[in-house]
Amino acid sequence: MPGEFAVIGLGQFGRAVARCLAREGQSVLAVDLDPERIERVADDVDAAVALDATDEEALAGLELERLSCVVVTLGQRAREASILTTALLRQHGVPRIVARAHSYLHARVLRAVGAHEVVDPENEMGERLALHLAYPGIEELVQLGDASIAEVDAPESLVGKSLAELELRGRHGVSVLAFRRGGKVKANPRSDDRVESGDELVLLGRLDAIRRLGALA
Repeated sequence: MPGEFAVIGLGQFGRAVARCLAREGQSVLAVDLDPERIERVADDVDAAVALDATDEEALAGLELERLSCVVVTLGQRAREASILTTALLRQHGVPRIVARAHSYLHARVLRAVGAHEVVDPENEMGERLALHLAYPGIEELVQLGDASIAEVDAPESLVGKSLAELELRGRHGVSVLAFRRGGKVKANPRSDDRVESGDELVLLGRLDAIRRLGALA
């Protein structure tokens, strides 16, 4: 079921969030103080409004508390505005507020004034780049506490063997969540599925275990 979202702040990051939500079939209201930024996304979203989100009366008029989620993506030069906007949204009873932070302190303040979730895309991208540089055989990496989900090229030593024969969980401490083969993804593979040359494996396990398996390629 499609959700209803508002994205406040239409810099590069905010526009990407708004457009991606719209492409996924979600209802999107885009908000920014700059009319030129509004024009850039007006054709891509359900509605776009130029207003000052720190103006409590103007913000109240949007009735954002009726939406599923409001994403505050104001840029680095508007930290004070992002904090005030987040506080106003919480006062108005918005059920879910996701706010973009630009530093550790900024994130703490956003949570303190009412953000339900805080994201720091620059920091997250920096960490992903560092991990990619450190582990070049790993294409994608998502860390989940002590475990990680990563995509690696299937080592030739695994080709032609079934998952049951490979016993990757017992021998290497990783589980295969999916195969990527020929541009298609096969999730939840069966134990009798065989690894083919050119496959990419989506693995779950500790990063060091995934790295060791990837190094076999």
